Amino acid sequence: MSMTKADQLESGLRRMDSGTEVLGFHAPVIGISGNFRDGDSTLAQAYYMSVLEAGGTPVVIPSYDDEKALVSLLDTLDGIVLSGGADIDPDYLGEEPLDCVSINPRRDAQELMLVRLAVDRQIPVLGICRGIQVLTAALGGKLYQDIKTQHDKPCIEHSQTIARGLPSHDVKLEKDSLLYGFFEKDTLAVNSFHHQAVKEVPAGFRVTAVAPDGIIEGMESTSFRPILGVQWHPECFILENDRTMMPIFEWLTGQASLFRHAKNLHRSTIILDSHCDSPMLFDEGAHFCDRNAQMLVDLHKMSAGRQDVSFMVAYLKQEARDAESLKSATAKADRLLTLIEERIGECAGYASIAKTPDELWQNKLKGVKSVVKGIENGYAIGLDIDNVDRFRNRGVAYMTLCHNGDNDICDSHKGNHEHNGLSEFGKRVVERMNSVGMMVDLSHASEKSFWDALECSSKPIICSHSSSRALCDHTRNLTDEQMRALAASGGVAQVCLYSGFLKKEEDATVEDAVRHIMHMIDVMGINHMGIGSDFDGGGGLSGLEDASWFVSLTERLIAQGLTDQDLSLVWGRNFLSVWRANSGF
Repeated sequence: MSMTKADQLESGLRRMDSGTEVLGFHAPVIGISGNFRDGDSTLAQAYYMSVLEAGGTPVVIPSYDDEKALVSLLDTLDGIVLSGGADIDPDYLGEEPLDCVSINPRRDAQELMLVRLAVDRQIPVLGICRGIQVLTAALGGKLYQDIKTQHDKPCIEHSQTIARGLPSHDVKLEKDSLLYGFFEKDTLAVNSFHHQAVKEVPAGFRVTAVAPDGIIEGMESTSFRPILGVQWHPECFILENDRTMMPIFEWLTGQASLFRHAKNLHRSTIILDSHCDSPMLFDEGAHFCDRNAQMLVDLHKMSAGRQDVSFMVAYLKQEARDAESLKSATAKADRLLTLIEERIGECAGYASIAKTPDELWQNKLKGVKSVVKGIENGYAIGLDIDNVDRFRNRGVAYMTLCHNGDNDICDSHKGNHEHNGLSEFGKRVVERMNSVGMMVDLSHASEKSFWDALECSSKPIICSHSSSRALCDHTRNLTDEQMRALAASGGVAQVCLYSGFLKKEEDATVEDAVRHIMHMIDVMGINHMGIGSDFDGGGGLSGLEDASWFVSLTERLIAQGLTDQDLSLVWGRNFLSVWRANSGF
């Protein structure tokens, strides 16, 4: 059986990826921040000895503050250790100096930037002594410059004079914390060399270890990020041939190995999100090339999440259906499609509009992100079926037949059952979409509209952003019966990351998204589902907040037992198969 062009391109990417493993880089690569003293970068041996003992490959991160160079470096790292060292310059904390023994502003500038960039990329991080303080300062927490003068009660001695690899005091561990899980006890004997310390942990973190005087000695992320900080020096214990603290480093290398696996998967296959609404923000002045805190999908977040393809839709709210309103809807769809072209055109060399599946692979090989145009709500065509042809000629890959309200094509899940499913005009629209190679999208459609469209369509159908009704009883979701019928007809359903479609009682998290993914795989089979985030249209969850989190989602699916081949199908090949079946490309 001959390989398709896409198969050949993916095979080439896999060969390139496996080449790095052949060179011997099997263990996760752990970057350790180096000290900077007298013009030299240095690193105490205990750090790299502990990483080696835990199964990692240690490399030193020297002090420099070139952001582009740091980003390039981070692309090669699977985990990070923030090592100990000098005090953090109070200037970086927005404070006047109180009692700093020694500061190193050059190192501070780099490491504060390093933390923010690493967190954006979901890279596992372990902060040790100064490192927990850097994490705190970088992510919005507060520090004591000097615990003896600023802490509200007398302090124990936190600067031991005995050998560095011997414990000097105990800390109390929180029972449901990572640290408690490592050591399985309430108290742990630790060493200590500091006078600065964490005063308040950042948002999204919790305190997990406390000294007898109340000084915070451990913290961990509560927002699904693999980040752990300890105030003591666990690496020094190896100097005394004591492996007591190795669980901390084994946790880091384990997380780094999982992250490495996910990165390699993203490098070797297409990572595709079938639905986002970012053009609504383009319409408000946002630019795809910019780092934009309000946007969940931009060039930087796609890069951080190692996402290749975003299907961006021209969304139209369902409004009146008189002649003037229909004309206005069509004009708005055209304007939004033009806006997509303009915003992506501003990122030439980094992003490009793609019109065929092969273009996605070609762009990936060139390191270019792909954006594919769609329309959400067939209201856009009005009553002029020739608009289907015109929008297809503009590169529109799919059209959602309706949104939250009945239109002239069909009944919505949130409508008045005006047509009892597809209208006669709607059936002709589906046939025309089939003939011109535009995918029919049934997300937002009523259940009767779904069955009518499935019956009259000669091509496989998509649900670009719909989840499981068995797990969350919402009319926007698909029943198991619908999913089986969709799969039997060759179609795909793409899990929507909107909280209300994943869990009704409370806010959903990434764990709920994984439950829906695994259930839909069980019902439909691995060849008929994928991911349609609905980012910038309401999608986004704790642990899956924007496009930068997609590598983290892959890690969770690996942990569920999905193979690389399974993940390649879920992340894009299933959807591309339906696109090919519709378009003939």
